[in-house]
Amino acid sequence: MPLKPLDVKELPKALPFKKIIGPSFIILGLGLGSGEIILWPYLSSNFGLGIIWGAILGITFQFFMNMEIERYALAHGESVFVGFKRKLRLLPFWFILSTFIPWMWPGIIAASAKFFGYVFGVENTSLLAITFLIVIGLILTFGPILYKTVENLQKILISIGVPSIFILSILLTRQNEWVDLVRGVAGVGEGYLLLPVGIPIASFLAALAYAGAGGNLNLAQAFYIKEKGYGMGKYSGRITSILTGKVEDISLTGARFETNESNLKNFKKWWRNINLEHFIIFWLTGSVTILLLSLLAYSTTYGTAGNAQGVNFVFLESAEIGKRLFPFAGTFFLLVAGSTLFGTQLTVFDASSRIISENIVLAKTSFFRGTHIPKIYYTVLWLQIAMGILIFSLGFTEPLQLVIIAAVLNAFAMFVHSGLTLWLNLTSLDKHIRPNAFRVFAMLLAFMFYGGFSLYVIKDVFFK
Repeated sequence: MPLKPLDVKELPKALPFKKIIGPSFIILGLGLGSGEIILWPYLSSNFGLGIIWGAILGITFQFFMNMEIERYALAHGESVFVGFKRKLRLLPFWFILSTFIPWMWPGIIAASAKFFGYVFGVENTSLLAITFLIVIGLILTFGPILYKTVENLQKILISIGVPSIFILSILLTRQNEWVDLVRGVAGVGEGYLLLPVGIPIASFLAALAYAGAGGNLNLAQAFYIKEKGYGMGKYSGRITSILTGKVEDISLTGARFETNESNLKNFKKWWRNINLEHFIIFWLTGSVTILLLSLLAYSTTYGTAGNAQGVNFVFLESAEIGKRLFPFAGTFFLLVAGSTLFGTQLTVFDASSRIISENIVLAKTSFFRGTHIPKIYYTVLWLQIAMGILIFSLGFTEPLQLVIIAAVLNAFAMFVHSGLTLWLNLTSLDKHIRPNAFRVFAMLLAFMFYGGFSLYVIKDVFFK
């Protein structure tokens, strides 16, 4: 069954900057719990700060990728998945598989449970992680309007976590370590340039993928543009709880606007404001947080025995923080880290469930409609939770191992969707609102970078 062609509707008047802040908190929260708290600090604590250039490059790539995803939703009022379906009929099946398989590995919540377990003396952290998964499912199921539930949670966690990390970094780091950080941004390490000898390339690729959201979750930005009603997204509905929410009509297919002088001027204002929002909240806040968390890990644990064993470096880091300041400071650090990871896992489940449920509808348009999305969403959500419980039950419990498996798979997914998004915008959008040469160049670089590293890891693992 073919998709309905785009209607032509009026482009809503652009909102002022202060009224569009929101969507980037969610995608920032996706990155805070994986790359920022676990992977980049892990690499910095074991190999020094000379690798931190990769984090800045990764989050910069994701800034441009996210903006192209937002561009399509802003202009056409539908997700990029609908746009992909218009181009290639079988793409929904790819997005179902390439979202479910990488994100079924519950490494983020495993780390959260380990941190909370360490603080409260809980030895069976796998059981605690399973409890957290069920609690997340209940929060998402009972939140009346899904988007608001996720956004409000991330705003609270980020408003506590980011200032706390900043204060700890100022109090605990030395001047020479800040110099090392600046040198690391330029790729200069202790006795090496760019990459040290012995660094696991899979771990570096994983960190690159998680310098921000990672995998297909970047594509969920299109949903958040729609649910906030930005641009042509004003004409689509929101996912509400099937138990407590008021049912809203959800339109999968969008609408375009006539490209006259007035509308183009209005679209440029929309585009300028959402770029500024994403730059400040996602790129700037995300970059500062990655740098400070990596600096903190480097300052407190670099060269310490036992660093390379899973997430042990975080416990060593908290102990050193407590020793240099006062005991509760180390405990507070673990509580902030554990809470942030909990919020990240919740946001991962939300974004991945949205992606999978919409692509199920798109794959079988003759059976499902947009009105079925809430029921499919909650079915997919609890299926993912069940899969996480199964993985824990099978004995896969080491957080770092689980996070790296997921991240390497997600890096390949990013390679695919960065190329598809660029192709979609260059061939589907009116020529007046297509990406300019600079943004095309940035997207091509991201496509080649993720593709090159993914192929290298595949070769390293399977063709040694």
